[in-house]
Amino acid sequence: MTTDTRTADRIEIADLFARLANLLDEQRHDDAHTVYTDDVVAHSPRGELRGLEEVTAHLKRSRVEGEHTQHMHGDVLVRVDGDRAKATANQLVHFYRDGEPPHRTSGLRVACTAVRTPAGWRFSDTRITLAWTQEK
Repeated sequence: MTTDTRTADRIEIADLFARLANLLDEQRHDDAHTVYTDDVVAHSPRGELRGLEEVTAHLKRSRVEGEHTQHMHGDVLVRVDGDRAKATANQLVHFYRDGEPPHRTSGLRVACTAVRTPAGWRFSDTRITLAWTQEK
């Protein structure tokens, strides 16, 4: 694998975090297939979800009327090994209502396995760990 290919893979995998944040913040839950595999397994403080349908249904159920989110990822690290990769990031999530400052902010650690698919890189496993939350 050339350095250019490894670099392109790392950029595409890091881009998954931004694409995930955008679809969550824009509540485009039906677009989850653009960042997750069909057989994704998601582990979070709320439990474990198996499969794209279960993840999508959970995202739709979790929506709170009138509440918006702003997801931000930083310290993204990607280690590519052929058609699989490990990726980690710190995540801040602000919860707010139109025109108001955040009423809750959470800091999380996200660890993912990404796999190369015919449609591009996708997360096949995610582990979300809550580090802290602040109610305002």
